[in-house]
Amino acid sequence: MYEVFNPENAGLTKYLFYTGKGGVGKTSTACATAVSLADKGKKVFLISTDPASNLQDVFETELDNKGVSIKQVPNLVVANLNPEEAAAEYRESVVGPYRGKMPESIIANMEEQLSGSCTVEIASFNEFAHFITDDKINNQYDYIIFDTAPTGHTLRMLQLPSAWDSFIDESTHGASCLGQLSGLGDKKEMYAHAVKTLSDKDMTTLILVSRPEKAPLDEAARASKELSDIGVNNQELIINGVLERVNNSDPVSESFFEKQQKAMAGIPESLKAMPVFVLPLRSYNVSGIDNIRRMLISDDLSELDDFNNNFEFPGLTTLINDLHKSKKKVIFTMGKGGVGKTTIAAAIALGLAKFGEKVHLTTTDPAGNISAQAIANRNVEVSNIDEAEELQKYKDEVISKAIAGGVSKEDLDYIKEDLRSPCTQEIAVFRAFADIVEKAEEKVVVIDTAPTGHTLLLLNSTESYHKEMERSNAEIPESVMKLLPRLKNKNETEVVIVALPEATPYFEAYRLEEDLNRADIDNKWWVINASLLAADTNDPFLKARAANEEKWINRIAEETKGNYVVIPWQK
Repeated sequence: MYEVFNPENAGLTKYLFYTGKGGVGKTSTACATAVSLADKGKKVFLISTDPASNLQDVFETELDNKGVSIKQVPNLVVANLNPEEAAAEYRESVVGPYRGKMPESIIANMEEQLSGSCTVEIASFNEFAHFITDDKINNQYDYIIFDTAPTGHTLRMLQLPSAWDSFIDESTHGASCLGQLSGLGDKKEMYAHAVKTLSDKDMTTLILVSRPEKAPLDEAARASKELSDIGVNNQELIINGVLERVNNSDPVSESFFEKQQKAMAGIPESLKAMPVFVLPLRSYNVSGIDNIRRMLISDDLSELDDFNNNFEFPGLTTLINDLHKSKKKVIFTMGKGGVGKTTIAAAIALGLAKFGEKVHLTTTDPAGNISAQAIANRNVEVSNIDEAEELQKYKDEVISKAIAGGVSKEDLDYIKEDLRSPCTQEIAVFRAFADIVEKAEEKVVVIDTAPTGHTLLLLNSTESYHKEMERSNAEIPESVMKLLPRLKNKNETEVVIVALPEATPYFEAYRLEEDLNRADIDNKWWVINASLLAADTNDPFLKARAANEEKWINRIAEETKGNYVVIPWQK
């Protein structure tokens, strides 16, 4: 259907930005592109700003944030920027001057405001803007490749006049990522140059990486529109991990192939308008120079022909039995988009209902759209939270309060952009969750899509300190105030983390767990979803893929002290 991706035929520009959902293969594809171009004599600089980056494993070389030459690829230099470290330094540069001069409560609040994902992204942009604007670097390399591009939200923030005045240093207007641009002052010119370069179609190509699955393709379409809206229009799409051949004697292989083909047939219209390429599914992990080189070329199963995938793993019943026995009242399924949170939440609700529990199941997943008819169990009450509606309601409340407070037009523009952040969406939806939980005192409440620890800490700090701030948050409902202590009660609440048995989804889920721990919310159980290792496939190719899952499942089993379950891949 689509041409196989080849850097020579893709019309690439000097600057290449790879972006997409976690786990779709951004890093692998960026590395393969870099090596392919370098092998053809081009001078290439590859830079990663991905928090879950495994570039050191991929190249089997110790890396730093300046750039290290790869011995086996003479024309390639690789830098690994650590956005978490950059964010910590950035945070301290903003907060440090106020230490000892302001109450500890204010300092703690400032630190939390600067602990979200938007701050990490701003700090990352601060790092790689240097590589875009440095003339010496530009003259030295034919191609500069970035693994992970900035979002449209971040770039719009940088273009707002309000981002460069004192408003940011003093405002606490109620959105979720307050002040993440504080202290940028003298960087305005460099950032403007970087943003202009991103929008120059002769200089920059944005490469959206996806998988042949609905959720990643929808996310690619959303990111594409966000970036197009601010002038980043030179875009291409790579659909990574396409199963080329189907084994008709293996039901798993047939279902796997059919599911991918259905997703690709339903590709969003906006993506069809750009150049679309595919990369075949590979049986191996893309680590080591040899595997990087062959990613764009071939596959070889000979080394894994004798792999035996005869494994027994704890299933979802183990988790459901524990939730019932421990009498949990509030159960969240949490994880990145596309890992199967909605399905797991519904299965948990049904499982508890079989014990005679009265259950209220709610979701914000527009694709899931769980219905009472689909559940068909008299012990399960179902609701669907309209995420867009709740978000709009929250935005209207914050904006109305800002206007009533007499803010300037520029400040209002900043507030409106700040309200586009992911954390704002979590806060808006969380308020709706709180209302449902409060109304369901006599039921077990199972909630698909939970707020992060950062959002919870943000709400908590705003609740505690809003009287000390010049502009308070939107009014926090009593239901939210009551729910925060409940979530910290280990006897009542359980957060079930849902992940996939792969590197990036694991690291993203691990960061979510750390985030929850900061908010003093306990997590005991992990669900490893869509495992080929547990699917009992006889197809040699899929068995080879399954072999790569073993490492991550074992790691999760060890870290959770056995409190994990594995769900086989299903159509």
